Amino acid sequence: MEKLVLSVSQLNRYIKSIVNQDSNLQSVYVRGEISNFKNHYGTGHFYMTIKDEFSQIKAVMFKGANARLKFMPEDSMSVIVRGRIDVFERDGQYQLYIEDMQPDGAGALAIAFEQLKKKLCAEGLFDESRKKPIPRFPQKVGVVTSKTGAAVRDIINVISRRYPLTEIVVCPVAVQGEYAAEQIKNAIELFNRRNAADVLIVGRGGGSVEDLWAFNEEIVARAVAVSRIPVISAVGHETDFTICDFVADLRAPTPSAAAELAVPDIRILLENVYGAEYRMNSAVNGRIEAAFSHLELAENKLKRLSPKSYIDNLSVRFDKASMAMNSAAERILEAKKSALMQKCAKLDAMSPVRILASGYSVASKDGKIIKESSELKPDDMINIRLGKGSAECRVIGVKGE
Repeated sequence: MEKLVLSVSQLNRYIKSIVNQDSNLQSVYVRGEISNFKNHYGTGHFYMTIKDEFSQIKAVMFKGANARLKFMPEDSMSVIVRGRIDVFERDGQYQLYIEDMQPDGAGALAIAFEQLKKKLCAEGLFDESRKKPIPRFPQKVGVVTSKTGAAVRDIINVISRRYPLTEIVVCPVAVQGEYAAEQIKNAIELFNRRNAADVLIVGRGGGSVEDLWAFNEEIVARAVAVSRIPVISAVGHETDFTICDFVADLRAPTPSAAAELAVPDIRILLENVYGAEYRMNSAVNGRIEAAFSHLELAENKLKRLSPKSYIDNLSVRFDKASMAMNSAAERILEAKKSALMQKCAKLDAMSPVRILASGYSVASKDGKIIKESSELKPDDMINIRLGKGSAECRVIGVKGE
């Protein structure tokens, strides 16, 4: 019997047909470890080897399938894959065509989160140095969230109560689902193009990891990073963290907290204004009082140093000296007067006139008092002074002692 001789192509095609007819090989689940992973940037396909301790199989995951992955496969990653076995005729090699892949152990979303976090951190998108300050008194607050969720109501209520002077601009977006990340990115870019806000609140209320996943997408993170308008991230509850939180200029634990961080409390501002007004008035009054006191001291000093004050002081001193001098003169005059009166009394007591008044008289010749009879001779004219009046007499005779 003549043997059938096949070409290589025919053989490979035959083997391929056998494999394709086996329904068990059209949907298989395989657990293993990734090695020799390659991301073909030209086509977007993933090429790898799935292996275990004893064996290995070549595998490929086409672009259409890997686009659904939330994480990036890596060497040494343990995975569970679903796919089909087929033969690549040209190389005569069978391989696993992967249609879905999940991490074996940690969830796909958790791995995707850590991978993107590590990537963006390495690029410096989480650095504090690049974060912009939140304006203290924003005129417009932009809100990127769902128009039907509780988050937007909470934000509006808090801002309206705390700082009614600001305008709230809401750009409604889907916050979960297939198109959520794209809408969030577009809303952030729209606010920046139109310069429609002074600060942005980007977020939503709580939910599962899957519900919050739009805020873990790279396109949202990069839109937040390049935003000229400061961004406050407010995703989920206090314990929830997203990539958006790390990239944003400020992270708030809840949407309500984000509203409180975005605007000041007008009641506190008024209290500060009143307090500042009181302190200012006190300070001004204190300065005025101090100025008046200083002026009064200067005025008193000027009065003391002024020529008029000096003259007034001299005048007072002169008056005092004059009064003292007059008083001293009066005392001296009184003393002199008293001494004079004493002397007058003595003189009066010794006065010849007083003696004459007692019955004595004084004889004089040619104006000279006659003390002895020898000074006279008969017929001399003499003057006799009496106690009252005088007499001209002629000497009749002279007698001795």
